[in-house]
Amino acid sequence: MTSVVLAGGGTAGHTSPLIATAQALQVAEPNVTLLAIGTPKGLESRVVPAAGLELAMIPPVPLPRKITPELFKVPGRLVGAVREARRILTAAHADVVVGFGGYVSMPVYLAARAAKVPIVIHEQNAVPGLANKVAARLTHSVGVSFPGTPLPHATLVGLPVRAAIATLDRAAARPAARAAFGLPAEGPVLLVSGGSQGARSINQAVEGALREIIAAGVSVLHVLGPKNITSAHEPRTDASGAVYLPLGYVDEMADAYAAADLMLARAGAGTVAETATVGLPTVFVPLPHGNGEQAKNAEGLVAAGAGVVVPDGLLTSDWLVATGLPLVLDAKRLATMGERLRGLMPADAAGRVAAMVLGAVKR
Repeated sequence: MTSVVLAGGGTAGHTSPLIATAQALQVAEPNVTLLAIGTPKGLESRVVPAAGLELAMIPPVPLPRKITPELFKVPGRLVGAVREARRILTAAHADVVVGFGGYVSMPVYLAARAAKVPIVIHEQNAVPGLANKVAARLTHSVGVSFPGTPLPHATLVGLPVRAAIATLDRAAARPAARAAFGLPAEGPVLLVSGGSQGARSINQAVEGALREIIAAGVSVLHVLGPKNITSAHEPRTDASGAVYLPLGYVDEMADAYAAADLMLARAGAGTVAETATVGLPTVFVPLPHGNGEQAKNAEGLVAAGAGVVVPDGLLTSDWLVATGLPLVLDAKRLATMGERLRGLMPADAAGRVAAMVLGAVKR
């Protein structure tokens, strides 16, 4: 029996590929034992147990981007988190650790190195984060989502997505998905999401253009983020028959993808990979700060004419009315974009990562 410990959390960008890989491991080796490690602050505290996975917690060790008093607390916090991670690995009799980056992964990588447990890493973004930059020098088992990701020993495997998304037939699933959300069976639907935490600039632009969008007969499925939805966000039905449906979070994004004709979203690796996999045309609004990974994530789709990118500072209500609205109403162009999405992301990424993990054990 193989014991696999998976580390990753914070946002859906880390938890979704972790869960997808866990599912693929269960298919590849039914007797595998799985344990995920996260922190109490991350999304994993809810979605990982909901996916049927056991979850252990270690203290978060965020790394400030600037020199502040918090920076000087990092070494002590890291030592404590590594110690706890080492305890968890020992108790789990871990045969291999697979990490997906983020704050939680660094202590687990260091604990695995100290315990001489094989390490496999997967980097979601085209521009890698600090934890995976370090870990890529500790192992030769490095999977990446996008070509050209600058990590040692990188192998292009794609980004693991859940089976429900990897096998989604949007056209076949559309009637049931729309009915489940209470959206009209006919007419275009714009799906809006700023990621698991939401995006204020995207939300504001949509709210400012909402009257014109739904008056044109376009329904809006608006996933605002749990902290952004308020009592002012109420469903409404326009005289055109179009519906505005605000939600804090959607657990089953496959249903949202099936219901939609166009998506407006950040360019996190998960969103880029999932929309490409299901063939959903998307307007990407990369996060304007960080290390520029979101803009890089969307480059391949945009270059292929399969997606549109709008800088965060240029996304306004006026832009949505003048440019976004004509796009969602242009069924022919959307169909062309959908066709161009085919094959842009490697197939069965979850299976490929699972094979890397099991292969690392057998060396």
